[in-house]
Amino acid sequence: MKRIFLFIVTNLAILVMLSITLRLLGVDRILDAEGSGLNFNALLVLSVVIGFGGSFISLAMSKWSAKHMTGATVIEIPSNSTEGWLVETVRRQAKAAGVGMPEVAIYDSPDINAFATGMNRNNALVAVSSGLLQKMSRDEAEAVLAHEVSHIANGDMVTLALIQGVVNTFVIFLSRIIGHVIDRAVFRTEEGHGPAYFITSLIAQLVLGILATTIVMWFSRQREFRADAGSAQISGRDKMIAALRRLQQEYEPSHLPDKIAAFGISGQKSQIGRLFMSHPPLEERIQALQSA
Repeated sequence: MKRIFLFIVTNLAILVMLSITLRLLGVDRILDAEGSGLNFNALLVLSVVIGFGGSFISLAMSKWSAKHMTGATVIEIPSNSTEGWLVETVRRQAKAAGVGMPEVAIYDSPDINAFATGMNRNNALVAVSSGLLQKMSRDEAEAVLAHEVSHIANGDMVTLALIQGVVNTFVIFLSRIIGHVIDRAVFRTEEGHGPAYFITSLIAQLVLGILATTIVMWFSRQREFRADAGSAQISGRDKMIAALRRLQQEYEPSHLPDKIAAFGISGQKSQIGRLFMSHPPLEERIQALQSA
C-alpha cells in the first residue's frame, strides 16, 4: 500500500505542478489553432510529455520521497542482531532473485508493513516497519521480505511507471478537451482561451486522475499475486501463507481507521471500494497460494 500510495501522490502532485508551470510559461497557447479550436497534434505531444514526464519523475524520486515521507532510516552498519538478520536475509534473497543488493531501512510505525521501491532493480530500497519486526516471527518476516524482493525482481515499479504514463497521457488529453469545450460552449470564449479553460482543465485533470487510479490499482492487485508467488519460491509457500494469516489476525478482527480500511488490507470493501484497492483481499491471496 505504501509503495503504490507514495508513487501516486507524488505523481499527481507533479502533474499539477507541470500543468501550472506550462500554463504560466504560455505553452498552452500552442493548443489554440488560429483562435478557433484545439491543435490536436500539439495537444497529444504535450500530453505525452507531461504524462510520462510526471510518471518518470515520480519514479526517479521514489526512493528519496519514500525515505522522507516515512522517516525510514537506512541500515548502513547493523547495530543489533535484528538489523544484522534483516540485512543478511535481504542480501540472500536478492542473490536468489538475481538482483543487486537493495538498501535496507526501518521506519517507525506500529503497523505490520513493508515496501520496496526504486527505479532500478539493482539499486532499490526495501523498508520494513518497526511493528513488523515486533509482531511477526522471523519466518513470517522472511516471507514478507521475499515478497518485496520479488517486486524488485519483477520490475514492478518500472512497469507501474509505464502504465501510469499512459494513463496520465489520456488524463491530460481529455482534461484539455473538456476545458476547451466548456470554455467555448458555456463561457462563450470566441478567441484563444479564457480563465475558465485553465480552471476547468485543472479540475477535470484531478477528477480524471482519481478515476484513472482504478486502472493502476487493478495492475497493482495482479502484481501482488505474482509477488506472493515469488516469495513462495524464495522463502517457501508455508512461510508466505503464515505471514498473510498473521496479517489477518492483526487487522481483520479490529476496527480500522478509514485511511487504512480504504486500501482494503482487511478485504472488507464494497465492489466500488475494491476498484481502489492496491492489494487483493488477504483470503484471496492465501487461496491463490494454496491452489498454486
